[in-house]
Amino acid sequence: MTHLMRLAVTRLTTTLLTTSLLTTTSLAMTLLAPGTALAAETIAERLPGTPHAFRLERLAEGLRHPWSLAFLPDGRFLVSERPGRLALVDIGGRVARLKGVPRVVAKSQGGLLDLSLHPDFGDGEHDWLYFSYAKAGPGGRGTAVARARLFLNGPGGPRLEDVEPVFAQNHFTSPKHHYSGRLAWLPDTTLLLSIGDRGDADRAQDGADHAGSVLRLTAAGEAPADNPFVGDASVADEVFTLGNRNIQGLTVLPDGPIWSSEHGPRTGDEINRLEAGVNYGWPEVTLGRDYSTNLPIGRDHAPGMRDPAYVFEGRYAPSGLAWVDSPHFPGWRGNLLAGGLRSETLTRLTIEGDTVSRAEVLLEGEIGRIRDVRQGPDGLIYLLNDRPRGGLYRLVPVDHPR
Repeated sequence: MTHLMRLAVTRLTTTLLTTSLLTTTSLAMTLLAPGTALAAETIAERLPGTPHAFRLERLAEGLRHPWSLAFLPDGRFLVSERPGRLALVDIGGRVARLKGVPRVVAKSQGGLLDLSLHPDFGDGEHDWLYFSYAKAGPGGRGTAVARARLFLNGPGGPRLEDVEPVFAQNHFTSPKHHYSGRLAWLPDTTLLLSIGDRGDADRAQDGADHAGSVLRLTAAGEAPADNPFVGDASVADEVFTLGNRNIQGLTVLPDGPIWSSEHGPRTGDEINRLEAGVNYGWPEVTLGRDYSTNLPIGRDHAPGMRDPAYVFEGRYAPSGLAWVDSPHFPGWRGNLLAGGLRSETLTRLTIEGDTVSRAEVLLEGEIGRIRDVRQGPDGLIYLLNDRPRGGLYRLVPVDHPR
C-alpha cells in the first residue's frame, strides 16, 4: 500500500461522514439491496506460498467483466465493470450500480477501465474519483480520463455527480483494442496514464502520438512543466515514457519508483521499471513473436532503448500489479504481485534493485482470468477476475482471524 493510499483511506470526507458513516445500517442495506449478497465465502482453505500459506475468499460475485477496484474510506469498494457500469460493493458483498456514469465504447477491449481516488481524497477540495475509459470521437475511439464526485447514500441512490472530462489522447482511430488506461498517482500528486499502441505498433515510437506511451498529467489533465520532453517539438509534452505496447498493470511505490506489467504480442510479456524519458522499445525491441507466423518481431536489444526487468514465460498476458508492504505478509514485503489473464495466474515477483530475481506462482486457475490486483488498506490482497459473472476475491493468511 502506497503512502498515497494511506492518506486516502485515513481521511474521511465531509460528504462521506454525513452520507455514509452516519447513515444507519438499515438504510445502507436498503440502498444496497440490488445485486448478489454474500458473506466472505472460502474458495480454498489453504493454498501454499513461500513463506505464507493463505486462504482464498470470495467477497462478491455477479460483476460483469470487472476491470478495476478502488477502496472507499468507509470500508466499501468501487468496482468498474467493462460494459460501462460502476458497482458499489458493501462489506457483506451486496452490489449496487451507480447512476451517472458517462457513455463508454464497450466493444472488444474497450469500456469502463481503471479507477483511482485522488490522493488527497478526504480533504473536501480533492474528493474526486478518477476513471479511464474508451471514448468515441473524431476518427474513431481512444483512451480518455474523467473525474466525478461520489454520492453514495441518500435519495436517488448511489451516483456520480459533477462529471468532468480530464484528458483524452490526441489521435482517435478505429481499432477496438490496446486502450491500456491504467492510472497511478506519483508522490507529487501528478497522475500517470498508460495508453496502448491501439493496434498499430509504429505509433509507440512516434513521440508526437500519445499511443504506446505513459503520460504524466496534473490533476486537471495538463502537462506538468517538468515533464521529460517539454520543449522537444517532436514529442508531446504529456509523454513520460515511449515504446510501451499495452500496459495492463501499473503501481507506484511509497518512495516513488514505478513498475508496470505489459503485454507483448505472442509471448514477450514484460515487467518494467518505468523512468522519465525512457524508451522501452516496442516494436523495435521485443522478445515477442508474430501472431500468425510465430517469428520474432524485433531485436533483443537496441541502443537507446531499455530492456525489460523481467519477461514472463509463455503467454502470460499480465493484468493488475500490486506492491506488497503489508504486515500480514511480511515474507512478501518489497515484492510485486502480478495477475495474469490468459495464464489465469497470480505470480509473486521478488525485486532486487531494478530487476526481478525470483518468481513464485501463487494461484493458477483457481479463479480464472485475473484482471486486477490490489493491496487493501487492511493489508490483505484483493483480486478481480475477468468473467461475464466475475467476482471480488481476497488472499488472507491462514492464521488471520475470520
